[in-house]
Amino acid sequence: MSAHILSGKPVADQLLDALRPQVEVFDPKLVIVQVGNDPASTSYITQKFKSCDRVGMRHEHWHLQWDTSFDQLSSLIDKLNRDSDVSGFIVQLPLPAHLEPHTPQLIRAVDPRKDVDGFGAYNLGKMFLSVDFEHLPPATPSGVIELLNFYKIPIEGKHAVIVGRSNIVGKPLAVMLLNRGATVTVCHSKTKALSHFTRQADILCAAVGKAHMITKDMVKPGAVVIDIGVSRIDGKLVGDVDFENIKEIASAITPVPGGVGPMTVACLLRNCVRSKEKQLEKCP
Repeated sequence: MSAHILSGKPVADQLLDALRPQVEVFDPKLVIVQVGNDPASTSYITQKFKSCDRVGMRHEHWHLQWDTSFDQLSSLIDKLNRDSDVSGFIVQLPLPAHLEPHTPQLIRAVDPRKDVDGFGAYNLGKMFLSVDFEHLPPATPSGVIELLNFYKIPIEGKHAVIVGRSNIVGKPLAVMLLNRGATVTVCHSKTKALSHFTRQADILCAAVGKAHMITKDMVKPGAVVIDIGVSRIDGKLVGDVDFENIKEIASAITPVPGGVGPMTVACLLRNCVRSKEKQLEKCP
């Protein structure tokens, strides 16, 4: 039996529809800062602004030259932090090579109240407390949780295996699954006998960015497979998972594109609404 395909579109549509009346009430404004002309970044930003238009959210694009200096970018971040009309903003990653080493400093410079990417230490740290403190979680892990909830896939008591330990996906997703009662194993590039762990997963999440690295023999029959990684082969987007073969044994699987991607955008906009709401309440 072929797996249930977990499309992100109906989940994202439902979330965006629910956001529209909140946007009318709180009138948030999202700002995206882009340095250079990375084609993937430009595409992502276009998708984000299309969703902003759909829910009526104000938005602004600061598109800087690729040779923008660290001091110039820091100055803009400080300006956005102080602008009371800006509800939330992100610095689109990746940055050009000369700025890439400064990424941690730049993330740290963003006011936690406006950190709608959820990448800063303050918002990540709050997540460790409980579900109740996941106010501004990173958008992609948050999207995975929403996807599982929408399709009524149980998390509590399940063994979730995550392949990938990045600060923006793997690690925060592990915490969010733990907060919901899963037993979590995190694998990465140093993990020996990777398939030994992946075959134990009730919920297998792949977030590496290496095309088709998860093969059919690495998946337990009946597992739920969440493909978060994105690569490009011959101009075509593909995931970390060998979708065509694994869908024959998995109980449910996300496609790439069209799975987690739409959820990331919707959850980013939700974070912007939450930021404005918290600012009006003057809450941390």
